[in-house]
Amino acid sequence: MSTIEELILSSDKRGMSTLAKYLPSNYCEQAANLILQNPGTTIITTGFYIIKGQMPETDGPLGAIAIGNALNAIGNKPVYVTDKYSSGLIKFLVKNNERVQVFPFLNQKESIEYSKKILSHINPSLLISIERCGQTKHNDYRNMRGIDMTNFNARIDHLFELHNNSIGIGDGGNEIGMGNLSNLIPSLPLPFPINEPCITKTTNLIVSTVSNWGGYGLVAALSILYGKNLLPNPKSEQNLLEKCVKYGAVDGVSTLNEYTVDGLNINEHNKVLIKLNNYVEKKILVEKNNVSN
Repeated sequence: MSTIEELILSSDKRGMSTLAKYLPSNYCEQAANLILQNPGTTIITTGFYIIKGQMPETDGPLGAIAIGNALNAIGNKPVYVTDKYSSGLIKFLVKNNERVQVFPFLNQKESIEYSKKILSHINPSLLISIERCGQTKHNDYRNMRGIDMTNFNARIDHLFELHNNSIGIGDGGNEIGMGNLSNLIPSLPLPFPINEPCITKTTNLIVSTVSNWGGYGLVAALSILYGKNLLPNPKSEQNLLEKCVKYGAVDGVSTLNEYTVDGLNINEHNKVLIKLNNYVEKKILVEKNNVSN
């Protein structure tokens, strides 16, 4: 049986499997344990603006919502934090009673001070980032093509620099959390070399072929530890993707407003989600049988 990590790294085209070799083999489980060790309020940040498409992309929000729903199911409270370019999409997707905090565009010093205010006001026990561009060693933000997108990405990184418990999820090397491997990434033989990776670190890092899959992987691991399947089903994710596209979100690879994520159609995503659901159900059943015996 494939592991969660193997499932979320399937069809890898960006070399994330290479990065995974430098992480613990059960990195999803370790991140899920961090969730259970830190109950209460969790900040979830996502939103990656695609300059050419002039809209946020479809990768990230679906995984963020899956994580948020799982947190709600175990009694935790998610608070979504993003910037003005993605806040409309996130508000369009979340449940009416869920909070979306908009992080303003400020210079570095002001962003640090604003981050302190957010952390003091919300008092989160944990931070999670999924598909959120992180700053380079030059304090700017760059997409996979190396294009400077600093003017389209608020400095949410500083939240993670100021908090001790955090999870980063990414699929390219330029996302929050990739700072854990930033010394290695430029020298690794990746299909799409990242010379200036994100330097923002997190307590735990999850790498995956598609960041949404990394979010599902985290929820899958949490499900097994919690003893209940918290994963979304393929139909609900298809509906959520349709809402994304209806809002105007674009595919991060094609930059088009279409029913795809990172160039993959919904069937490709559903295959991974179905396999994760099956994996979780089998693991939970085995655990129940072990307890009853």
